[in-house]
Amino acid sequence: MSTPIKQVSGDLRRTWKSKQLRALNLPMLGQEALELFESHIRKKHEKFGGLSTAWNTLVPDMLARHCSLAAFTRGTLTVNVDSSSHLYELKQLMLAGLETQLLVACRGQGLRKIALKRGG
Repeated sequence: MSTPIKQVSGDLRRTWKSKQLRALNLPMLGQEALELFESHIRKKHEKFGGLSTAWNTLVPDMLARHCSLAAFTRGTLTVNVDSSSHLYELKQLMLAGLETQLLVACRGQGLRKIALKRGG
């Protein structure tokens, strides 16, 4: 049984067409990315900007990797620490004078207290 040449070439053409990449008409992400930046990232940066700089400068890098600045309300900076062992180490550093250094460095931003919490 032989198949006609036209049928084979038609099958090949259909297979070839199905394998071709089609151009997708997706909207550009520029405007959405700008809106996301304006609504979320800029607010956080304005809120944590100076605090974050002081935190990254004064807290040892080994501990800073395990911490995240979670909230800053009414003069209290809440810091989440990812494990209890790192939380213990950070508390010991705070008692040894790190908290005073941070409070002095961030007085202009209104920092009055630092609350450390276990959480990711």
